[in-house]
Amino acid sequence: MVTNARRILNYWTLPTIIGSMEQVLRFSAIIRKEATLYSSWCPEIDVASQGKSVEEALANLREAIELYFEDEDAKPPTGELPIITFVDVKLDEKAASGIRA
Repeated sequence: MVTNARRILNYWTLPTIIGSMEQVLRFSAIIRKEATLYSSWCPEIDVASQGKSVEEALANLREAIELYFEDEDAKPPTGELPIITFVDVKLDEKAASGIRA
């Protein structure tokens, strides 16, 4: 179930300060710990980066997305933001024994 708060954030373009020439876009960021680094990925435009901390991974992803849009052919996606959630899957003992904790 999607909450009303989540529905409010379903637009790509965020409100900007009146008179500002900047357009602010909102994208999803998926962060994952991998060995000694955090990887960050934006699924809407398939751009990724990494950093030594979550904050650094997000800052590097933000920079990578900004560089992506410097390309004159790059266009922002249209439609609603994706809904990111979790799914639980039952595994039998044999399948579960091959999964690292």
